Amino acid sequence: MSSLDADTDERIDAEVVPSMTYREAMREALRDALATDDRVFIMGEDVADYGGTYAVTKGLYEEFGRDRVRNTPLSESGFVGAGIGAALGGLRPIVEIMTVNFSLLALDQVVNTAATLLHMSGGQLNVPLVIRTTTGAGRQLAAQHSHSLEGWFAHVPGLKVVAPATPEDARWMLPTALADPNPVIIFEHATLYNESGPVDPVLGPVDIDRAAVRRHGSDLTIVASAGMVSKALAAADLLSAAGMSAEVIDLRSLRPLDFDTMAASLARTSRALVVDEGWRTGGLSAEISAGLTERCFWSLDAPIARLASAEVPIPYAKHLETAAIPQIEDIVAAAHDLVGDR
Repeated sequence: MSSLDADTDERIDAEVVPSMTYREAMREALRDALATDDRVFIMGEDVADYGGTYAVTKGLYEEFGRDRVRNTPLSESGFVGAGIGAALGGLRPIVEIMTVNFSLLALDQVVNTAATLLHMSGGQLNVPLVIRTTTGAGRQLAAQHSHSLEGWFAHVPGLKVVAPATPEDARWMLPTALADPNPVIIFEHATLYNESGPVDPVLGPVDIDRAAVRRHGSDLTIVASAGMVSKALAAADLLSAAGMSAEVIDLRSLRPLDFDTMAASLARTSRALVVDEGWRTGGLSAEISAGLTERCFWSLDAPIARLASAEVPIPYAKHLETAAIPQIEDIVAAAHDLVGDR
């Protein structure tokens, strides 16, 4: 997919950057973290011998052993709590929760403990915990394995929430997250694991607070994250063929939101479409829309438009699942509605 900002374009023009899948990139990030810092360990359901439900940790148990790659019981509250304790004790745990739906079983630990300890201790207790979890629909796994609940966690002060949309971000967001003294949740969209893209082997940790302009345009700004970024880019290609120039922003970070990058884009385009795989009511798209309206009202030529998933549990049947979440043609149609004929 076309997922390169201007800085990356210049770098790739200058040299050939190797390609790898999103899964391989995340595994390389984990391997590098384990190899370079003895405080780092991975824990979660089936992460060791089995290699993880999505094969991201495959081979790491054999390479680093059971002390560094640890299987846990099926108790999200228990092993997330153990990760918090390990972080308080000076380690750098990476806790894998199989799917975001299962993270709800650990909400008390995440929201009432990890996110609050720094504040409640008057700045004395940091919780350098990284939680990785899979999000998103598109794989016919029905409602209990397919929702996009990132916005729930982005609501909570004390957490940093990121969503890598490219293999390069999957590779280089993790070191930044591990260096953070406070909890970071990384949402990995399940449909991206097999997607390939350039990954600079020497890029180094990236600024996970900054959004990226993945495509420049002049008629409207499309704001997306995670699995919606590739769809937004594909929609931008179709819009270009129809004479419409769409700028595509990959949020990367959902808390904090990079309103500066979005506002700068709106100053150029005057129109914005926010695409979110979560639900519309009380969702992340509402926060982005309100924030942009507050900051950019006098730059707008039209109200901020939002495109989100249908207000239903994600269906199992393939045709219903497809209809429930934003697709490329839905983004194209929403863009035409926003801009009109030009």
